Amino acid sequence: MILSLIYQTFIIVLLLTFSFGPAFFALINTGIKHGYKTGSLLASGIVISDFMVCILIIFLVHYGATNLIHDEKNQRFMGILAGLVLVIFGSLYFRKPVPKGDETIEIQKPAAHLMLLKGFFLNSLNPAVWLLWLGNVTAVSKTLYYSVVNMIIYFSITLGLVLLVELGKVSAAGKLKKFLNDKIMHRVNIVTGALLVIFGFVLIYNHYFEHA
Repeated sequence: MILSLIYQTFIIVLLLTFSFGPAFFALINTGIKHGYKTGSLLASGIVISDFMVCILIIFLVHYGATNLIHDEKNQRFMGILAGLVLVIFGSLYFRKPVPKGDETIEIQKPAAHLMLLKGFFLNSLNPAVWLLWLGNVTAVSKTLYYSVVNMIIYFSITLGLVLLVELGKVSAAGKLKKFLNDKIMHRVNIVTGALLVIFGFVLIYNHYFEHA
C-alpha cells in the first residue's frame, strides 16, 4: 500500500505542477516579470484553490454526490464562466505597462491579496481542475484506507509537495528576468495574454457552442 501511495503522490504532483493550462502560463509569466515574492503569492493562491477543490470533492465522494461535477448543466456553466474570466485576465496582459530599465515593482498589501485571488480563481474556475481532482480522489480512495480524515491528511501532505515544486518553478522563472530587456518582457506579456484568451475562447466554444 505504501508503494502505491508513493506512486499516486508522484503522479499527482507531476500532473498538478506540469499541466500546461492557464495557471501554469500565468505563474511562469509572473515569476519572470515580478520575481519570486509575487510569483509565490500566485502559486499559493493556486495551491489553496487545489486544496479547497480537493476537500470539497472528498466530501462529495463521501456522500455520493459526485453527480454534481458530472452534471452537464453545471459543467457548461463553469466552462462558460471560466472562459470569460480567462479572456478578461488575458486581455489585461496586453495593456499592462512594462517596467523601464532596472525599475522594479514593489508589492503592496492590496496587490498581494489580488495575486492570491488571481491564482485562486484562475485555478478553481477551470472545469478540468475539478475533473482532475475527482480522478485523484477516486484513485487514492481505492488505495488508502478510506476516511475523510485520512484523505484530508494525505492530500494536505501531497499539496505541500506541490507548493514546493511550484515555488521552485517561480524561483527558476524569476532568475530569467535579469536576462530579459523591456522589449522581450513585453512580448512575454503578449504571448501569455494571447494564450489565456485562447484558452478562454476554447472553453466558451466547448461548453456553449458545441452544446447550443
